Amino acid sequence: FVSGQKERSIRYYKKYCNDKRFMSFKNWLRTGNLVDEQFCFHDIPERLDPYDYEAFDRGNTRFYVACSNVETGKAEYLEIKDMFKDVEYFRATASLPYVSHMVEVGGMKLLDGGCTDSIPLRAFAKMGYKRCVVVLTRPAGYRKKPGNFWLPEAAYHKYPAFVRALRSRYYFYNKTVECLEQEGKIFVIRPSVALPIGRTEHSVEKLQETYDIGRKDAANQMHAMENWFKSY
Repeated sequence: FVSGQKERSIRYYKKYCNDKRFMSFKNWLRTGNLVDEQFCFHDIPERLDPYDYEAFDRGNTRFYVACSNVETGKAEYLEIKDMFKDVEYFRATASLPYVSHMVEVGGMKLLDGGCTDSIPLRAFAKMGYKRCVVVLTRPAGYRKKPGNFWLPEAAYHKYPAFVRALRSRYYFYNKTVECLEQEGKIFVIRPSVALPIGRTEHSVEKLQETYDIGRKDAANQMHAMENWFKSY
């Protein structure tokens, strides 16, 4: 979005979804990471399907990633000012628990921000943002269920605060979803149907179908969102 490269994401997902280096349990067994660090965060953006780093630098959009600090069990909201130099923070926000190594950068041990703050509305309100557009990947009525109680302890027993965060993640996610539109300061775009896609999807057809659903649902909301912005 910031670099203006329309359709780049769906293009490289479709091209590399069946490449074992892109995302596979075989890669996880081999390296400890579901996605290959070199392939996904260097080979693709730097060479195979180049990311426009210069356009990102020219833009005036402030771009943040939310990461989970494994040692504190709290979320870190980190502004990315140079996509090339700050790629480790970007990699951290995409490093899912259980299937990724912690990313050690900036004196912190980091994993995916969804573990500690799935929908970071309060954080951005504190930064001064008064109007938030939230894009969800679940349809209306979805509520997250508690996960396996013992798995966080088994995987992260050295980090008790992170264990507590993983165990309570479902509660805070559901609580945030319930109050999303109550105050009228938040505009929500969500899928009209349950998305036909798996976590490690290898079907090009399902990837395209999901992408098309997202674009259609967003297009259907554009007029309402424009009016919502104008109402302020």
